[in-house]
Amino acid sequence: MEDFDIQTLSAYLHLTPEQVRKMAERGKLPGRRIGGQWRFSRPEIHTWFENRIGASDEKELVEVERVFEIQARKETVDEFHIPDLLRQENIFSPLLAKTKIKVITKICDMVAQTGALWEPDKMAEAIHSREALHPTALENGVALLHPRRPMSQAMGEPFLGLGVTSSGIPFGGPRGCLTDIFFLIGSTDEAVHLRVLARLSRLIQQPEVLDQIRDAQGPGEIHAVIAAADEEL
Repeated sequence: MEDFDIQTLSAYLHLTPEQVRKMAERGKLPGRRIGGQWRFSRPEIHTWFENRIGASDEKELVEVERVFEIQARKETVDEFHIPDLLRQENIFSPLLAKTKIKVITKICDMVAQTGALWEPDKMAEAIHSREALHPTALENGVALLHPRRPMSQAMGEPFLGLGVTSSGIPFGGPRGCLTDIFFLIGSTDEAVHLRVLARLSRLIQQPEVLDQIRDAQGPGEIHAVIAAADEEL
């Protein structure tokens, strides 16, 4: 996979070459000079996007999602919505786990039992490594579990899993907040991962949606809540 240069990255991000150059010179984009020319690693750019998603508001998330939708169309990738990736059999409520380790292990094992994930042990290990670098738990009680890099060898196609515990548990959230809603993101490549993350982040920014998920009685009701919320995006 080739690195970006100024021209290809500006087209990818839908910015002008001058905007990309200034952002790189000011340290706002991860890049390096090689032979006097800027070069940008694709994995590093995707990590930068991921971090931006975590700190974005609704308007910025819409823009992030738009960028990757445009890129996907260029690569003839089908459009998708959250309910298409989150099958009802991959929703576990209540998720019977009371520690961080148990949550990660259990949700990976349970998704594997439905056939969506082939290597639950490797996925759980990768998620633990990602969490050690930077917890994915948010202040609203949601965690977005995923490895640092997509693990295409561990699944046949992208999927989402969801576990809801009966009470919040310590998961590394900001200011010690507890977490009770856990999305497991299984992606086959970086672009798919970021499209899912951007759309899912928009969905969970709606407090009423999270309240409905917590109040729902079983996977069927939770899936219906998420499908309705996704339709509104």
